[in-house]
Amino acid sequence: MPVKQVSGRVTLTHTKGSSVELLLYGATVISWKAGTITQPQPIERLFVSSKSAIDGSKPVRGGIPVIFPCFGPPSHPEHMKLAQHGFARNEVWKFDSIMMDNDEGVSVRLTLEPTAGITAKYDKPFHLAYIVTLAQHQISTDLHVTNTSTSTAYPPDNLEFQALFHNYIKAPADDVLVFPLQSKSYFDKTDASEEARNKPKVETRAGVDVRQFTDSVYEDAGGKYEVTWPGGGVEITVQELKDVVVWNPQQVAGVKMADMEDGGWERYVCVEPGYVRGFAKIEPGKTWIGQQVISVIHHERRINQL
Repeated sequence: MPVKQVSGRVTLTHTKGSSVELLLYGATVISWKAGTITQPQPIERLFVSSKSAIDGSKPVRGGIPVIFPCFGPPSHPEHMKLAQHGFARNEVWKFDSIMMDNDEGVSVRLTLEPTAGITAKYDKPFHLAYIVTLAQHQISTDLHVTNTSTSTAYPPDNLEFQALFHNYIKAPADDVLVFPLQSKSYFDKTDASEEARNKPKVETRAGVDVRQFTDSVYEDAGGKYEVTWPGGGVEITVQELKDVVVWNPQQVAGVKMADMEDGGWERYVCVEPGYVRGFAKIEPGKTWIGQQVISVIHHERRINQL
């Protein structure tokens, strides 16, 4: 049985052994296991903190949380009643359907619509569909955002939002390099002053490391990234997600997180494609689709860090 739903969890299993597990709470992927051509035994590719709640009481610290409609503290006037990172990651989604089930892969769709609780803090009409697809060596996540407003007023009742996939890639943090981000403009959220945090910098490194506390937002970053370390790596390709965040709290910030296991920051890097600089905008009746595909790198690829 390639798709199984039990107690608020959905498990996808590929005929070649790879698997995905996701929660209806937050539509959060909490496991992705896949092998490589040379080492076909599936291994875990995502980090989830052992201290993280996965019982629906709070957002998961790890896996692939879905961020919508705001990234970080809300800044849009329509988002001011929302908590950091919006509400999508801590609402219970509905299992909608199995989209695909064949030798190539298996795919499911979850949906989220306004509830009384959501409407009390966010009154824009919307429909979210989240499609998770498992292939032998990759996982893809597609977020469909539809503006369900039927208003014909002028100006139009546009839906303005931010969206992001908060990927926790399981990896030795001190050995990770992320590229190609050299020459890209970014904002360093670890800077001490608000003025410095809002001033763009230019990335000079051929490979971006996270050996120090890192929280960098790269704008218009290119849409294709490699996350590599000795003996492993993944490639991330995206559609309609123009920005990417590279984050690791290291010990300086990691010890302040109640749901972070001791030393957890040593075991992952977050590489997070999103639309987070500015706001995506869709007109009534229209749909925006943001997609990422994460693929296992089969042969070690490294660059010299400059």
